[in-house]
Formats: sequence, structure tokens, C-alpha cells
Amino acid sequence: MIASSPARDALDDKVNRLFAGKVVRKDLVRKVKVGANVPVFVLEFLLGKYCASSDEVAIQMGLKVVNDTLAQNYIRADESMKAQATVKDRGRHSFIDKVKVRLVDSDYWAEVTNFGHKYVHIPEHYVREYERLVMGGVWAQVDVRFESDEEAGGKNPFWIEKLTPIQIATFDLEDYRRVRKEFTTDEWLDFMLRSMGYEPGEMSRRLKMLFLLRLIPLAERNYNLVELGPRGTGKSYVIQEISPYAALLTGGTTVANLFGHMSGRQKGMVQIWDVVGFDEVAGECLFFCV
Repeated sequence: MIASSPARDALDDKVNRLFAGKVVRKDLVRKVKVGANVPVFVLEFLLGKYCASSDEVAIQMGLKVVNDTLAQNYIRADESMKAQATVKDRGRHSFIDKVKVRLVDSDYWAEVTNFGHKYVHIPEHYVREYERLVMGGVWAQVDVRFESDEEAGGKNPFWIEKLTPIQIATFDLEDYRRVRKEFTTDEWLDFMLRSMGYEPGEMSRRLKMLFLLRLIPLAERNYNLVELGPRGTGKSYVIQEISPYAALLTGGTTVANLFGHMSGRQKGMVQIWDVVGFDEVAGECLFFCV
């Protein structure tokens, strides 16, 4: 049975009116999220592009475009061979995937994660322009073409033609500050929680504040947070899903990887990312480092 859309309230109407064209319905995110193992910010990028409207007909049309885009351009991990065959047969194709770059000898190679290939040619200007490619990787829209690499004996035939990182569009902070004055403190509090994907209606004010606490490392410089709790309580959710400017580490790392090499030629993750999270430290802990 398909759940009906949640009833709109006065806050929904106010947000749609004051932030026209910038609102993404979280229930649509949940619908699209089913079957697509992509971060929430990737889905919101697509929904914000095609479904930023309060008109139900326009939303349904946009939702079809989003689903078609995911069906045609998003690769599941078990479809890597199919995706590679598509590029070979068509000559080129566009994907939504996570791209990591590493330096092997004197050449940069891209690993397109779900595409399933670790030796994809990438123009060096992308590496210089988007440093996060070499520090954990970024989700991006990637145009890949097939061209036999004669020097490598045809082993590495995939080339990135165009790479567009998926990130929050630039915005006018003063405009947001001006619109903020139209909301009461309680309205803004509920608005922030809904932006995170929670429904604040049944929450106490203290609980709301505790959920918002998770956002402080994304907004405040030099703020470190240790969050303790059992599995499945959303400790890593904010870092992994909400922001493209945060990185989550689930394994071991080194001082050089975090803070940079002494030579100064490579920056560390703390210099590249706005927030770095450590998952499952000492068993059950998430540590934010800004």
C-alpha cells in the first residue's frame, strides 16, 4: 500500500512562499531513496532541480524525471559490468557515481566506485580544481567515453570527459538572513528539523535541541563533538547523508592523511573537508573534527 503524502501545515506553506523554488519535500526523498543507495544530498540535488514546486502536478512530473535519471544514470554496485558494456557499445554515457582519484607513479587515475573500474583516465585539471577527489572522493555527474588506450595495451579504455560535482548551489547568505526574520524561533527550529528529515511535531523542545546539536560541527569552526549511543541511532547520518562537504571515516587513518604531509604538497582531510567524522571509534562512538 502506498502511503499518502503528508498533510501540509501552515509552516509548509510559509516555507514554500518565502523560499520559493528552493524547497524539497522529504517524503519524496524517502520515496526515491528506496532501492537507490545514494546519499540524501544527491537525491535532494535531483529533486531540487526537478521538483522544487508546490504544484502537485509539477512535482509528479519532476518525480518521473528524477526516477528516470536514477534508472538511466545511477549504477548499482552489482551492475558495474552492465555499465561498462553500455559505455563500450554507445561510445559514451553519463553516470551518477562517487569518484576517487589516486596518484600511481606519475599518473592520476580515477576510481569510479559503482562503475567498478579503478583505472579510469581523468584530466588533471579536475584534480587541481576539486582537491576532494584525492581525499575520499566526491559524488558527481560523470560523462565517461570508451577509447582504446594503445599505450596500456587496451587495458584501460575508459576516459572521463566531464565531471560535475554534486554540491549545494551557491547562495546569498544575506538573503537567508533576511528571510529568517519572517520566522519565529519555534518555527525556525521545526523548519531545521524537517530539513534534516525529522518530524518535530511529537518532539519535546529538549529533544529538538539534541537533534540540532548534530549540526553544530557543520556551522561552527573548531567544534569537536563525541556522540555515544547504540547502533542505528543516526550518529553517522548527518555526516554521511546530509552534506557533500563532510567526510566519514570508518577505518583507520594516519596523521599525514588527516593533517597533511610535511612536504606540503598534499593537504590533509581536515584542510580539505569542512567536517571529518570518525565512525565506531572505541566501539560505539562518532567523533567530529572540524
